Amino acid sequence: MTAALSIASRALTTNLSALQVIGNNIANVNTEGYSRQNVILQSSGYQEFGNGFFGKGVEITTVTRSHDAYLTREASLAKSVASADNLRLTKLKQLEDAFPTGESGLGASMNSMLNAWSDVASAPNNLTARVVVIARGEELAARFRNTASQLDQQKQSAELQAGGSVNAVNRLAQDLASVNQRIIETQGSTHTPNDLFDQRDNLISQLNQYIQTSTIPNSDGTVSVFVAGSQPLVLGQTANKLALTSDAADPSRKGLSFVQGGVTTPIDDAVLGGGELAGLMNFLHQDLTDVQNQLGRMALALASEMNEQHRLGVDLTGTAGADFFVAPAAAAGLPAPTNTGSATASATVSDPTSLRASDYELRVTGTGIDIIRLSDGQSASFAGAPATMDGLSFDLPTGAAAAGDRFVLRPYANAARNLSMSLASPDRLAAASPVLVTPAAANSSGLSVEQLSAVSNSASLTSPVTLTFLASGGFTATGLGPGNPAPDNPGPPASYNFAPGQAISFNGWSLTLRGSPVAGDSFTVAAAPPGSTNQNGGNAGAVLALREQPTFEGVPLADGYTSLFSSLGTKVQSARFAADFTAQVATSTESARAGVAGVNLDEEAARLLQYQQSYQAAAKMLQVAQSTFDTLLQTVGR
Repeated sequence: MTAALSIASRALTTNLSALQVIGNNIANVNTEGYSRQNVILQSSGYQEFGNGFFGKGVEITTVTRSHDAYLTREASLAKSVASADNLRLTKLKQLEDAFPTGESGLGASMNSMLNAWSDVASAPNNLTARVVVIARGEELAARFRNTASQLDQQKQSAELQAGGSVNAVNRLAQDLASVNQRIIETQGSTHTPNDLFDQRDNLISQLNQYIQTSTIPNSDGTVSVFVAGSQPLVLGQTANKLALTSDAADPSRKGLSFVQGGVTTPIDDAVLGGGELAGLMNFLHQDLTDVQNQLGRMALALASEMNEQHRLGVDLTGTAGADFFVAPAAAAGLPAPTNTGSATASATVSDPTSLRASDYELRVTGTGIDIIRLSDGQSASFAGAPATMDGLSFDLPTGAAAAGDRFVLRPYANAARNLSMSLASPDRLAAASPVLVTPAAANSSGLSVEQLSAVSNSASLTSPVTLTFLASGGFTATGLGPGNPAPDNPGPPASYNFAPGQAISFNGWSLTLRGSPVAGDSFTVAAAPPGSTNQNGGNAGAVLALREQPTFEGVPLADGYTSLFSSLGTKVQSARFAADFTAQVATSTESARAGVAGVNLDEEAARLLQYQQSYQAAAKMLQVAQSTFDTLLQTVGR
């Protein structure tokens, strides 16, 4: 009878414990990171009586959690990659908002400024048209500065967000180390600390939202967590830290570093993997830098081409043109902390039509210098400085360089931010050409002058040159200075081929004629006479022609904004595709993990009914055993 009471009471408490576990599962159905727990039952053994072996009932072995280490790891990894892609997409969409289209766009403002020169070319003495050109120039410069300011604000915002993510990582790492310590303290027990393991896995999952991790389980039940490939963020109950630090060579550039034992080690963006910090670093160091360089290149090319052409003209006072925009300053090289020489480095524009949107690194070697385009890693070697690459002239203007010295040059970093007008007075607008063309009085009416303007500051620019057409359709040129192209036909007489509408360029000027020449027609190009500037709009026409100048990898100057916006739009579209795809993968892997570890209410309801019936049966058995035992006592007592 005692055995029956023992079996019934043990069954009662065991089923009650099972009901408690099921109730705990149901209560935590919406708890993030909770793994369904299961009661593991076993027979309590047996005892021998004279007529056989009788069981002693049931007892709880332990409570386990439904968990698959592989699925948990895959879900955390997918979540990390999805976080990086989603954050990068968010930042790129914000960046896209800084480049509106239509009348409010930077492209419309640039074309408005260039098109305003048309009225000046038609009426060079119209002061109102000149005022409009200067106003459009000031508006364009302000648009560039405003756009650059918006990019600076987005950079600051991303850096602040990165700082917040770093703090979150450090806090989670400390919490994980504390959980590891509590797990170590449970090692004397024969049971698994399920809730601590869930808490540990949830902390690792939260860490992966910010930075991708890899884990190594330890024999004491704890895990060691590594980031950025091999940096030990958590070792048992010890947590290290991440930090957002300034680049040693460029204090304006923020990057991630790993801090352990007081030693700070910079982390390469390429080894971050996933997580919000990876998305932020990719945005800051790649996407934002690329767009800033494209914007800066557009501003630098525009200012350089405008200034170059404007200086070739003559203003209303008869004075040679000055800069239209404030001349961009040379880009100063940022020396590496390891440099041993005293040299400085700089980069200036040599050809605004060949600029590439990139930063550069200049390395001093034992035989000269190497220049590396950082956007794609392309490099070129030179015997010394100055050296020209991608429309830039790189130089070591002062000091002595030592082999191994390195400099980072960012020629476009401040171009848009510092763009401003140099001219303020309309009479200083150099709309006139320093040379004029005079057709001979005896010319037929078959040829007309379409355009004449100075294109370079040649020493022979104003020297008289006479073009005389031949019966063959070609022409001879007399009065040419040095450095001009050789004749197409050696002759005699030596002559050049002619095509209507195709520019004829000699002595630093460019002349375009339309129509069909007649033998004997001639044109003389010489210095513009004094007082002719009021009716001379040749240089204004040349500025207007800059709209079609191939400037950005063959794209005309007027379409530079379209090229920038298209490049940014491609980035956004690519980021959207990546974010959508990785979000689907993250959802799929989390569903697979939840399918194993998550709580299913229907299943728990069935188990609840099962153990409830078992509990009720055990209670009934206990009641029967108690009643029988009482009856037996009463009978014996008589």
